[in-house]
Amino acid sequence: MTAEAKTKKKPWLTVEVTGVDEGLSRNIYAHLGSLPENDAQRRAFLFTVQDNVNAALESMGYYHGALEQELQRHDKGPWVLDLKINPGPAVHLLWVDIQVDGKFRNSPAFEQWLAKVKLRPGDVLNQGSYEEVKSQLLALALSKGYFNARYVTSRITVNRDVNTATITLHLNSGPRYRFGEVKFEGTDLQPDMLQQLIPFKPYSAYSTQKVGNLNRELLDTGYFSNIKVIPQIEQASHTQVPISVQLTPKPANTIDLGIGVEIGNTSENKPEPKASVTWRTPKINSYGHSQETTIEWSRDSLAQDSYRFQSTYTIPLTHPLDDRLQIKLGLLKDRYGVVQVYDPDAREFDTTGQLESTKGFVEVLRQQRLKGNWLLGYSIQGLQESYKQSGQEYDPRYVLFGAGIQKTKRGDNTLDPKSGYRSTYSIQYADPSLGSEIRLTKMQASYLWVDTFFSKHRLVARLDLGINLVPDEDLARVPPSLRYFAGGDNSIRGYGYQELGPTIDTETPEGTLREVIGGRYLAVGSLEYQYYLTPSWRLAAFVDAGNAFDKNEFKPVVAVGPGIHWISPVGPIKLDVGFGLNKTATLDRSWRIHLTMGSVL
Repeated sequence: MTAEAKTKKKPWLTVEVTGVDEGLSRNIYAHLGSLPENDAQRRAFLFTVQDNVNAALESMGYYHGALEQELQRHDKGPWVLDLKINPGPAVHLLWVDIQVDGKFRNSPAFEQWLAKVKLRPGDVLNQGSYEEVKSQLLALALSKGYFNARYVTSRITVNRDVNTATITLHLNSGPRYRFGEVKFEGTDLQPDMLQQLIPFKPYSAYSTQKVGNLNRELLDTGYFSNIKVIPQIEQASHTQVPISVQLTPKPANTIDLGIGVEIGNTSENKPEPKASVTWRTPKINSYGHSQETTIEWSRDSLAQDSYRFQSTYTIPLTHPLDDRLQIKLGLLKDRYGVVQVYDPDAREFDTTGQLESTKGFVEVLRQQRLKGNWLLGYSIQGLQESYKQSGQEYDPRYVLFGAGIQKTKRGDNTLDPKSGYRSTYSIQYADPSLGSEIRLTKMQASYLWVDTFFSKHRLVARLDLGINLVPDEDLARVPPSLRYFAGGDNSIRGYGYQELGPTIDTETPEGTLREVIGGRYLAVGSLEYQYYLTPSWRLAAFVDAGNAFDKNEFKPVVAVGPGIHWISPVGPIKLDVGFGLNKTATLDRSWRIHLTMGSVL
């Protein structure tokens, strides 16, 4: 029988520690180490018990501990070692002396760190805390470019007679190094373009955070599959550190395929398949131009097809990330709301389809990042949309002038941030004198807030508001893509995408036609509570409420439901089940499964 098998079936020794609190007990077990797996290891283990227990006690400030060992030997079973410990009085810190010589002494970073140091006179001596503080101070100095930083004095002095200790940490920071030349390798992008991505001035003071910022700037361009930003400290000259940036371009072209299905009981109780293909060219030329083209297809429960084709060509202007021009082309056949016909025999409305529109557009958009991390965009869009409403064909044309501003703040850079918010405001304007069918002002605002309390409790709140300023007589000529609808993953769960809104009844030869045509206003809010079972799994409970509506016709719809989320390596994957609490003009109480992926911020 092997030693491993023998250990599993018959342990050689068990250890029980009594007389100390949980923290001391864990530290003692850690100092004792792994249990023996054979007779020789058991003898060595027993021989070092006294020394290991003393070391464990002293490391946490107990220098007068008493140990009583009781060993029970058994011929066939494991030996049993009982350790009864009296830790004695604790050693307390009399004073803590932390000093820095050199320019680092006047650094705001050092002052902020010093204010948060947990070593205080009167505390019980803890050698682990001392080593942690010692490592933190040196690491902070190195991160700020003090590469010659060394401890002149680092010691703990213990007076066992009066149970006091003093800590002395004296650091000589030496000179602060500065950034030297930044060299890029592995890319043919224009040098001026790469220089604009450097987030520090030439020969400015070194900072590890600024090195990380450079890495993030390069990553955000989307041009590279691998990035290495290497400070070449060993090649520093006259306290200037050259920076080597080694880049690996992404493949010239990538294609992403996606398939999915929506399942639920809303307007019809049938699965709804969907598929998409996305073609990306991250870098077309040395000036950083790029393109992304997406084709999507879906089929609803009534076998009606929808498709979307959109292509975006991006041109960096004065800055690769902070100032970009986008040219967008699109052709979309989309569905909105619900269309029903009254069945007089059954005395109910039967769903026959949805309001369909076919839209073609071309848009030129410029986006600029402002101070405070606000993202400003302004655009001009030509739009033509064909649709049929209440038996009448419409084919309006629009020239929309738009502007919007957005700010996103994340509490961390993970794929599932613990806190943060995003606020977005936009306005679009169309006028007959500027090439549009009617005069229209479209305004939208949205707000998303995330916060985590007590490490495991997370709240996500969302609010979406919208308004269309348009004369009553022109409402029908506002195309469906510019109206407001509610329902779907990011609106009111439990209902289908864009399935909710104001209705209109029309008498036709086939009978009464009822259509969800969308509204001129939108007000939708959501509150979701999430509880982390583990760092990778959490449960959720949500309530969504609101609707799209017209003047004096606000009829809020409420949905609730549970969810389970997996925080995968590529981002959160969320499975939510929504249950509608309201019976609307076209829908009974409904339920729907929502499977989504991606961060809320």
